[in-house]
Amino acid sequence: MGEATAPIRAAGKPLYIRMHDNDNVAIVVNEGGLPAGAEFPGEFVLRDRVPQGHKIALADLAEGDAIRRYDVVIGHAARDIPRGSWIDESLVRMPPARDLANLPLATRRAPPAEPLEGYTFEGYRNADGSVATRNILAITTTVQCVAGVVEHAVQRIRAELLPDYPNVDDVIGLEHTYGCGVAIDAPNADIPIRTLRNISLNPNFGGQAMVVSLGCEKLQPARLLPEGSIPIQNGPYIVTLQDDRHVGFESMIASIMDMARLRLAALNLRQRETCSAADLVVGVQCGGSDAFSGVTANPAVGYAADLLVRAGATVMFSETTEVRDGIDQLTARAANEEVAQAMIREMAWYDDYLKKGGVDRSANTTPGNKKGGLANITEKAMGSIVKSGSSVISGVVSPGDKVRQKGLIYAATPASDFICGTLQLAAGMNLHIFTTGRGTPYGLAAVPVIKVATRDDLARRWHDLMDVNAGAIATGEASIADVGWELFRLMLDVASGRKTWAEHWKLHNALTLFNPAPVT
Repeated sequence: MGEATAPIRAAGKPLYIRMHDNDNVAIVVNEGGLPAGAEFPGEFVLRDRVPQGHKIALADLAEGDAIRRYDVVIGHAARDIPRGSWIDESLVRMPPARDLANLPLATRRAPPAEPLEGYTFEGYRNADGSVATRNILAITTTVQCVAGVVEHAVQRIRAELLPDYPNVDDVIGLEHTYGCGVAIDAPNADIPIRTLRNISLNPNFGGQAMVVSLGCEKLQPARLLPEGSIPIQNGPYIVTLQDDRHVGFESMIASIMDMARLRLAALNLRQRETCSAADLVVGVQCGGSDAFSGVTANPAVGYAADLLVRAGATVMFSETTEVRDGIDQLTARAANEEVAQAMIREMAWYDDYLKKGGVDRSANTTPGNKKGGLANITEKAMGSIVKSGSSVISGVVSPGDKVRQKGLIYAATPASDFICGTLQLAAGMNLHIFTTGRGTPYGLAAVPVIKVATRDDLARRWHDLMDVNAGAIATGEASIADVGWELFRLMLDVASGRKTWAEHWKLHNALTLFNPAPVT
């Protein structure tokens, strides 16, 4: 998509998408946008050049009038806007956030969906009952100080040891920027600690994670992984670099590699076996969103999420600021009042967290979001929330905690791609779905990430980075159900070992622990 001054390439007849009959705006479908003078016969002529994905006024709007998309007020007109005008972000005054009082609590009683049976994948069963989609040796770190040593050791293990253990997919270091120089006993300081602990216990690591510690850090191994918290089957699992026995760098590397041999031998015994789709724990997220996110990719993910829930699986949706404006929709879908109140508590906590930082939810929207047609966080939220599908919300997971039930779960996380993915890893996901309209090479080393493009243009240009193209929904060439089923079947294939593009290129982002406590 070009800048406002770029040449226009309007392919085919002018097309727009209106999300609801009550909407007074629609978005331009045509790749490259539409020029001023483009005609929608029997309706109006465009008064301005409108980029792809941006909003057109379908009626004359007076200053202060509500602007409706998704049958939701996404803002108010900053001035008079004639019909056929481009409504850019400067013309939309953001509405106040929905008050957290007097919300509907568990009021939407949808009839139970028919179970979806007979769908399976080939996974690795763990002793604790969880199931893995990958077989990975993870080296946990207690502090950023050891990251360079671990990175060197990982490279050596991959080159010198991994070829001898063909059933092990990879070895990775769980690098992060925590562990020392922090107020480790402050309120909320437990969030990053339990996050790292639960990541170490992710199903894809098979209970065989090992720990590299410096020795003098605040986050001591015994605090990170108390005795009995990790099912180590074959001996010690901690290497401390400051131990007197380590004389020189090579001594440290040798200790890590010796321990890795034991872990690799145990992991190599694991074999894939047929598992029910109910064993999937799927995290859904969006990043680099555009106005098509809520039209194509996210509704398709929502459809697939409903299929997963019907199959008995666990699906987590997150991104607090990106669902905050739809809190009334979420509390209405809660399984009971207890679940609804848990969501409200998480939203209230995050409201307070933002307030302490001197910002509000409007700080979420990025320049790329706006360039892609999203005027503000209210509009973005309406497109984001549809990733959750239509199922009853059966539980809530706080940041860093582990999910312990089936069904659709609200896993409270910041909207940051990296922090959200990290927290969903901690919650126990074994497969990740990530939608994007602007494009991002996002990936995770610990779980496979399936990338879904919102537009044909992105899918074509990033053909070897996007796994699914939902853009055909916008042009009517495919339905939401078509793409939802395509994604569901792909999830089973990927869970069985098929590589995603992010895995093919070995693309992954660093773990980013959410730490709301002070740094000293």
